[in-house]
Amino acid sequence: MYKVKVYVSLRESILDPQGNAVKNALHSMSYGEVQDVRIGKYMELMIEKTDRPLEETVKEMCEKLLANTVIEDYRFEAEEVVVQ
Repeated sequence: MYKVKVYVSLRESILDPQGNAVKNALHSMSYGEVQDVRIGKYMELMIEKTDRPLEETVKEMCEKLLANTVIEDYRFEAEEVVVQ
């Protein structure tokens, strides 16, 4: 079994109005040192081992459903876990 952590974020060239709103709110709370905020998504997937390569499977999931690859980038980390 694998535990896969998927991180999805807007591409640098895409404006992030939600991140901008959070930055402005932090500034109004006297956290003026915050220079930028980007909002993203985090997902954890538990995936059973198969004959298919894990990277191929996760990449396909990200590109078909988990990320909008037109405006978002993604990365993932995988670790093997023992389920009891």
